[in-house]
Amino acid sequence: QVQLVESGGGLVQAGGSLALSCAASGRTFSNDAMGWFRQAPGKEREFVASIGAVGGVSYYSDSAKDRFTISRDKAKNMVYLQMNSLKADDTAAYYCAASGSGRGRYGYDYWGQGTQVTVSP
Repeated sequence: QVQLVESGGGLVQAGGSLALSCAASGRTFSNDAMGWFRQAPGKEREFVASIGAVGGVSYYSDSAKDRFTISRDKAKNMVYLQMNSLKADDTAAYYCAASGSGRGRYGYDYWGQGTQVTVSP
């Protein structure tokens, strides 16, 4: 079974840092773009960051670009999101995704179950 499992979420004070991990199994994702999305209650799923399959070029939302860093370890089939200078507005469930065919929701075929990040003011 193809699975993406996020970990590392939790409660942190504003201004603090948190590191998320995404472990992939059932398939090698070396040739896939990987992404992070988030969704807060009452809001639509929102793009946070992505990293390409070739060259590792990364992209960020305006909110994340100066504070978050996406990285990957192809040998371990893992993806990471380092989040610094966290704000209360960053509170959301964070989801890891893999592109696959690129025809899935928001251009990603595979999705994890999410990990909750809560930032206290």
